[in-house]
Amino acid sequence: MAYSGWIGVDLDGTLAYYGSWVGPTHIGAPIPKMVERVKRWIREGIEVRIFTARVSTQDDHERAQIVIAIHDWLAEQGLPFLDVTCMKDFAMVELWDDRAVQVKMNTGEPVGYSTRGNN
Repeated sequence: MAYSGWIGVDLDGTLAYYGSWVGPTHIGAPIPKMVERVKRWIREGIEVRIFTARVSTQDDHERAQIVIAIHDWLAEQGLPFLDVTCMKDFAMVELWDDRAVQVKMNTGEPVGYSTRGNN
């Protein structure tokens, strides 16, 4: 299957369980359905990147520690080294995120609905 671009997968609340903030390097238990989906995409040759605000810190040392924690967590789930980012670019074709609301292109109309009541 030819696939151009990458899929962003949010960490907290999408790939890993999120209850409350513990710290920048603490990652919750895996969400099996999403972990298996990511593994399938990788087997199919699709590039997946971890998309998380955790790495938006301006502190280079802290960001490096967070990326190491994420890579260690991924390895524990049987996932390979994946790029970790907080930035999208023109090659991102999809974003899987517990906070995102999809909007129909060029209309402003939501595909679904806001889970937080923001209409």
